[in-house]
Amino acid sequence: MLFMPAYTNAATLSTTHPKPVTAQKRLGVYGIAAIIALVANCPARAADPPANLAKRVAARETATAEERAHYAYTQSVRLQELDSRGGQAGEYRETREVIFSPTGERSEQFVGQPESRLKNLILTKEDFDDIRNIQPFVMTTDQLWNYDADFKGEEPIDGIDCFALRIRPKHILSGQRLFDGMIWVKQDDYSVIRSTGQAVPQIVTVKQENLFPRFTTTRKLVNGFWFPATTTADDTLYFRAAPIREKLVIRYADYKRFGSQSTITFDNK
Repeated sequence: MLFMPAYTNAATLSTTHPKPVTAQKRLGVYGIAAIIALVANCPARAADPPANLAKRVAARETATAEERAHYAYTQSVRLQELDSRGGQAGEYRETREVIFSPTGERSEQFVGQPESRLKNLILTKEDFDDIRNIQPFVMTTDQLWNYDADFKGEEPIDGIDCFALRIRPKHILSGQRLFDGMIWVKQDDYSVIRSTGQAVPQIVTVKQENLFPRFTTTRKLVNGFWFPATTTADDTLYFRAAPIREKLVIRYADYKRFGSQSTITFDNK
């Protein structure tokens, strides 16, 4: 996203925060309590993760991606630009349908026209690429070579026993967009049900700043597979000219399998 007052070339949103300078303080009782609370909220470390866990997750994600490719659905995007008091200063909205032709050709189309009343930000190609490919995040087998996956323990998500994995890019090629963050994987079938992180790299040069927010994507169960349901972000992006807070909500709805006459079942777990 572009910070318009400062630049003439499009720039995207990021969450590269400057390192705060703070005075050193004695730890004290409150500091110890904060550390205990932090540790208590961390995933519990399992003795031994399943063998080849990342490969199992990627195999399940491959199956999920292949299944989702047979579905039509609606994707709505709302981006809010907030002022220093948290009020809305600008807004972008769009709704797209992923549809099939009678011959089975899959395509996207707008529902109405996108509406942009943003004051300081402009969505760029990288933003739309992230909306399509990174924020839903599907780490399929053919993408696994791009990532290091570190097992962080076990953690229940909405009552579901999950493995927690820290995902980092091994390397980023020119023009490539990748995911950097955490995923939570169902222990019984290795389905990803939640991801939290950021699209990378941040693109910062002398002339432009492409800055991207941290986000969380949650999924819902659709006919045995966990598909993206919502992506949310509430982050401050630190441009050189000024920080800008943004809120982003993406909703994926009305999943319908092409050619299926049966009723699609949803599970909120």
